[in-house]
Amino acid sequence: MELPSVSRFHPRLLDDLRGYTRDRLVKDIAAGLTVGVVALPLAMAFAIASGLPPQAGLWTAIVAGFVVAAFGGTSVQIGGPAGAFIVIVYGIVERHGVGGLLISTLCAGVLLFVMGLLRLGVMVRFVPVSVVNGFTNGIAVLIALSQLRDALGLQVDRMPADFFGILHAVGGALTSINPYAVALASLCVLGLVVWPRIWAVDSAFRRRLDALEGVSALRATSRLPAPAVALVTLTILAWALKWPVDTIGSRFGGIPQGWPALVWPDVSWQTVRQLVIPTLTIAVLGAIESLLCARVADQLRGGRKHDPNQELMAQGITNALVPFIGGMPATGTIARTVTNIRSGATSGIAGIVHAITLAMIVLLAAPLARHVPLAVLAGILLFVAWNMGEWREFIRLRHYSHHYRLTLLATFAVTVVFDLTLAVELGLILAVVLFVRRQSSLFRVERVAGTEGVLEARLYGSLFFGSVTKLDPLMQAVDVADTGVHVRLDARYLLLLDTTGLDALAGLHDAIVRRGGTLSIDHLHEQPLSLMQRTGFLSRLSAWSSLTPPA
Repeated sequence: MELPSVSRFHPRLLDDLRGYTRDRLVKDIAAGLTVGVVALPLAMAFAIASGLPPQAGLWTAIVAGFVVAAFGGTSVQIGGPAGAFIVIVYGIVERHGVGGLLISTLCAGVLLFVMGLLRLGVMVRFVPVSVVNGFTNGIAVLIALSQLRDALGLQVDRMPADFFGILHAVGGALTSINPYAVALASLCVLGLVVWPRIWAVDSAFRRRLDALEGVSALRATSRLPAPAVALVTLTILAWALKWPVDTIGSRFGGIPQGWPALVWPDVSWQTVRQLVIPTLTIAVLGAIESLLCARVADQLRGGRKHDPNQELMAQGITNALVPFIGGMPATGTIARTVTNIRSGATSGIAGIVHAITLAMIVLLAAPLARHVPLAVLAGILLFVAWNMGEWREFIRLRHYSHHYRLTLLATFAVTVVFDLTLAVELGLILAVVLFVRRQSSLFRVERVAGTEGVLEARLYGSLFFGSVTKLDPLMQAVDVADTGVHVRLDARYLLLLDTTGLDALAGLHDAIVRRGGTLSIDHLHEQPLSLMQRTGFLSRLSAWSSLTPPA
């Protein structure tokens, strides 16, 4: 018999293929080809920035793209290496080596699958937006800083993983700036900004342009993905002019042409214990990023919502597989998913076509990648970092509460200066503590006029462990009241009661009884009433009433 708490494995693709038409197939193929070209430079750039060879990112994009599209809970999500993982992966490789990264990714994949199986996908939505914006902006800053070596052409053997280490390394190598690298990175960023807008002119001017011979065909090229255009054109420029800049070939010896060699991670219990924190970091960040991406896809497409548990299971399968081809952690990628949607994707077939497109490029054109300048890939990542950050949140902070500001800024600062794992932990703790503080401040006890010998009060808000001290004035009033006083509490505005709050009410009841008095509670809501019934507290009251029937 199936346990009710276990999720059913049902990929969204099975539903998408019902009534699948030729029209949809053409749209999916076109979208898949487009997003495959977009993914090519990003996959290489993410791997290199993470301290891995470019083929690690490419084959991760291929495997993740196929698995997420085939088994995920979203119709149009594109899986692959993501910018959010750069800082994490680089740190793990620095501390534990590539072997440690493979084991952490494998264990994170198992954990993600179990999270989806146990229907914990909805729990990821409980992470406050202030925490998400804080660590996302922090990661964006670290990505940008980590690319300064290649963007400026600095002579630094290996970039440190920490914030102050990066600043020290970059500052100490500023005398070795390569103007050719700076030119390539600057042209890349400029091209990524300008290319999509270069033909975005008003309709009257557009018609006059189209009337000119050849201009209409040239304008059609603006539909090509900007990262791919920047990669190809600037690589040709640097190669033709023989600019002295570092390339994929000079640093990594090129990209092997052919299928990846199978790798068997050296898994042992002792190693797994040492990698608990990296594993949890990859799993939590992967879950947050993939489900945030799925929510963005839902908003852009409308219609049927994603299945968060199925999506986590697909992400789990992906991350459990990529270590065996020497890959890196993967998740849902917002930029490529948005490109997929805007290119007309209707189902997971587009994601599968994207994976096949990448595989064909790697298998047929891998030797050409050795000429790609690292400064160009650094320019692409600088652009990614800028788009990744929610920079407007800093400007809008003045419109939010002090609690929101403190949580976002603390998470951001700790992410940049210390560590993402610590930042998320601190952010969640701060969010919980500040939420408790806020809820406790909303609870109040209001004395109301009563008849002689009767002490009446009205309860507002939530009576829980953070607000029980608000009952102290009422307890003091009971202590100085006449013997035999009757206390009547109006609970029509009492929305929530926990066991600590109930214990405080029991203490109030005992104090009243010791003075020969009685306690009654009126107009109870369902949740407080249910708790009082289950614990037997109602039977101790002299009278009670409810706004709803007993549960």
